[in-house]
Amino acid sequence: MCWASFRSNSRGQALPTPLTLARSGDGGVTWTVRQVGPASDNRNNAQADGCSVRTDSAGTVYVFGVGTRAGRTVQMMYRSTDGGAHFAGPTTVAPAVSPGVFDPVQGRPVMDGLGGARTDLAVGPSTDIANGAPSGTAATNEIFMTWSDGRAGLNHEQLLITRSRDSGATWSAPEAVPTTPGDRPVYTAPAVSPDGRDLYVVHNSFTTPYRNDTTSPRGLVGEVLHADVIDGVPSGWSTVNRGTVGDPRGSSANALTDEFLGDYVYAAATDNGVVGVWNDVRQAADCPAIDAYRASLYTASPLHAPDVLASCPATFGNSDIFGGHYADPTSP
Repeated sequence: MCWASFRSNSRGQALPTPLTLARSGDGGVTWTVRQVGPASDNRNNAQADGCSVRTDSAGTVYVFGVGTRAGRTVQMMYRSTDGGAHFAGPTTVAPAVSPGVFDPVQGRPVMDGLGGARTDLAVGPSTDIANGAPSGTAATNEIFMTWSDGRAGLNHEQLLITRSRDSGATWSAPEAVPTTPGDRPVYTAPAVSPDGRDLYVVHNSFTTPYRNDTTSPRGLVGEVLHADVIDGVPSGWSTVNRGTVGDPRGSSANALTDEFLGDYVYAAATDNGVVGVWNDVRQAADCPAIDAYRASLYTASPLHAPDVLASCPATFGNSDIFGGHYADPTSP
């Protein structure tokens, strides 16, 4: 497993953030923890965050994350050929653009509107490898990476994908995965079948444009997509499952000042199908009193936080993680 190790300087700054890896060779009974990359972290060269770790059929370990090089946001890769004992890198996989706009109340980016859910890790990479698990037989070892990208501008976010067929030495030019019109992808996760023939992508997307108020309805949906992989190229994208749209205003951080949607989007595939999970707010009711409170935080006269139990529907805050298992739609 991997994570960015946030090391505070006791002044409210969690810097530096070296990428850290833990590995176990005995089923999780014991673990060895080591730092993968350098610890330096500044506006020109920030280390990888939002990491993802995968292995190919030869046991090569790949660690991916998003960071900054020369002031530019990029997807990064570290690689180990000795089971994670030593790593080379990082190398740059692709340029990326964080989606959303800066929210002055949270001090973080948001995509759905004022008081919205923070989207720090929307640009973080998710990856999978066609490694022929569990035996490695018939593995293509093709690597797939997806993320939410804002290069096209607010309200035009894209679910981008890149792929490599040579152990990460070269990567295809990032291209947009076709999603339902109006969807604005925020979190994504690919899953490729072990034999490399089927690719799935689970994504959470906002279905409404950025809102400059807290009173207009907002939409969030989870969706599972599928493509056949032919000669290494995904084609024929289709929707395997589309969840129920809910209003993310019904979610909440503990402080009530904004919504909260974690990056809880994951997928795992077999040669016959996929399991996927996503954030879901179909059972989370909007609370007008909270909407008014959140809107007031952007004024010179903020309100006091309301009494949730007395002022809101009983299901306010009932955000969930939904999921399902789906068969390969192109199987006989």
